[in-house]
Amino acid sequence: MIHTYPAPAKLNLFLHVVGRRDDGYHLLQSVFRLIDRADTVHLTLRDDGRVVREGELPGVPEDHDLTVRAARLLQAHAPHGAGVSIRLDKVLPMGGGLGGGSSDAATVLLALNRLWQVNLSRAALQQLALQLGADVPVFIFGQTAFAEGVGEILRPVSAPPAWYVVLTPPVQVPTAAIFAAPELTRNSPPLKIARFSAGMGCNDLQPVVVSRYPEVARHLEWLAQFGEARMTGSGACVFASFATEEAAHEVLRCLPEAMQGFVAQGLDRHPLFDCCAE
Repeated sequence: MIHTYPAPAKLNLFLHVVGRRDDGYHLLQSVFRLIDRADTVHLTLRDDGRVVREGELPGVPEDHDLTVRAARLLQAHAPHGAGVSIRLDKVLPMGGGLGGGSSDAATVLLALNRLWQVNLSRAALQQLALQLGADVPVFIFGQTAFAEGVGEILRPVSAPPAWYVVLTPPVQVPTAAIFAAPELTRNSPPLKIARFSAGMGCNDLQPVVVSRYPEVARHLEWLAQFGEARMTGSGACVFASFATEEAAHEVLRCLPEAMQGFVAQGLDRHPLFDCCAE
């Protein structure tokens, strides 16, 4: 039997770099908003203890695939012999700042937590998820989140209903290279969560990416005609928010043929929010 689950994308409504730890990791502040654009994860349970990826993911060997690593991480808490075959239908672009790989891994953790009857709490799953990458825990957290630290300190925050136009420039932006850029601002004043409202802040990584990737700059400039446009994560995708679905689709209908994008609705909760106990 094949079990099928969504792995939704995220947007960073703002992203500030507020410092740097002694170990080189950057200290961040951000608000993560899930949207209803999603990869699809197909899971088939096995009883031979193997974790197998079905199909190819260009440029990602099986042992490096976050979904495979997530399943193997959870196996330590699962009954003897628990295994799974994993197949992905990818919609979210790699290197786009939408968190696709992290979300895929989180969906595997959330779904197998129930299917393998592991029943770890949300907090325990978030700790496991952090071993896979700084963006994975927010998908386990499963709601609009004010993030601090390296992205692992998460608190719920409300964001108004919104529809987003998201443009996908045809480039992959390597996150590590952007964070290593000498011109990156690393001392933004921290925001107080009580003062956060949608539209506050900026993306400190955006000027670095724009200077290195003209396609990202071009997409931002086009979208900015219709509202405040900014980049999500370390790029390359850019977005603007609108109050209604129709307003967002009106903008998308104007999109030049040489550009690609989509409309997505903001989610208050992850579709698999109930797959773990509090």
